[in-house]
Amino acid sequence: MNRIACLLASLIVAVIPLASTLFAADPWRAPSTEQISGVYPKVESLYLDLHRNPELSLHEEKTAAKMADQLKQLGFEVTSSVGGTGVVGILKNGAGPTVMIRAELDALPIPEKTGLAYASHVTTKDDHGLDVPVMHACGHDLHMAIGIGTATLLAQNKNRWRGTFIFVGQPAEERIVGAAAMLKDGLFTRFPRPDYAIAVHDTAELPVGKVGLTSGYAAANSDSVDVTIFGKGAHGSSPQKGIDPIVLAARTVLAWQTIVSRETDPRDPAVITVGSIHGGTKHNIIPDEVRLQLTVRSYKKEVRQHLLAAIERIADVEAVAAGAEKKPEVRVIESTNAVYNDPALTERVSATLKQVLGATNVEVYPAMMGSDDFSEFSAAGVPALEFMLGAVEPARFAAAQKSGEILPGPHSPFFAPDREASLRTGIEVEMAAVLELLGKP
Repeated sequence: MNRIACLLASLIVAVIPLASTLFAADPWRAPSTEQISGVYPKVESLYLDLHRNPELSLHEEKTAAKMADQLKQLGFEVTSSVGGTGVVGILKNGAGPTVMIRAELDALPIPEKTGLAYASHVTTKDDHGLDVPVMHACGHDLHMAIGIGTATLLAQNKNRWRGTFIFVGQPAEERIVGAAAMLKDGLFTRFPRPDYAIAVHDTAELPVGKVGLTSGYAAANSDSVDVTIFGKGAHGSSPQKGIDPIVLAARTVLAWQTIVSRETDPRDPAVITVGSIHGGTKHNIIPDEVRLQLTVRSYKKEVRQHLLAAIERIADVEAVAAGAEKKPEVRVIESTNAVYNDPALTERVSATLKQVLGATNVEVYPAMMGSDDFSEFSAAGVPALEFMLGAVEPARFAAAQKSGEILPGPHSPFFAPDREASLRTGIEVEMAAVLELLGKP
């Protein structure tokens, strides 16, 4: 018995190193550093090109063509002009789940002030014919490049997964209309309907190497509201002969603030912000009208409905109180639903990312009042998850935490992700999430 026991012990000792090697090479966790390094030069080159050459929402023709070309080179079935400039790439690899990733194509009308060697110097005309600067100030260039990195590794490693992978290049996220346009154009009917939808978004609120996940509501309903208040013009020296829409607008803006402070449950997040107000042409002229632009944020459907109804109600009664002869015009011009991360999907992907990055590098991320029309895919019935990717160099992040400095984040002209580390980590975690959801051979 002693000889047999010794023999068994020897065999176990001999097998342990082999087993450890096999487990370390587990292909279901994430791509290796070597694999990421193999695709990195291509991914970085694409990122730099996209950053230097941004395009505004609904005008992403060249960006969409670049995405389509990248996917075609990888052997994807590619369809362009979906919902405008949207791109859909499909890679089939036998029977299994269908997993979709979304990457946004559009940039913002912001002048870049990062001072980077590859900074955007693009200017173009907006939809109103005005000359505006353009910058990828929200990291959509990062998201696209990461997505192509993931697509490349999946195409190179078909032995690791089974199912259907869909890359969606979505237009007009900044206008919160692109996802709905793609769905209306048959994204979930003309193409395989996904079992899961995944998106990654960079953030300046985490250092590189960390990711944040929110279960349930992660971002808010968003409604862009245009309000026109009508008065009666007069000479500025004779205000009694007119109805001053500027004073009326001022009263209305103040009254709107009571909707959140006095009409909604304090436990229900809600925001009403007047982002612009325009009226009049000269010091001594009372104008006929004032135009206002509002953004309205919420999570719950009933809160959203109440906010919008109250905005119109208050505008109407303030106009009546001022004796205005014409009712205000209130129009909701852009809307998207709240981002809702499927709890079961969030838990599953979170467990995988903790294995890949280490538990301390996967954090619970607080829900925000920002918006993202990635929400439309979950609203259409597909379990979805958008997680946040740290994009700040760790030492800089730590210094800012210590000093209290607020670092430039998305929509700032100074926002610049830590390029290489963000790209590499983004590919690693997005690939890990997709591999977790696709079928195993």
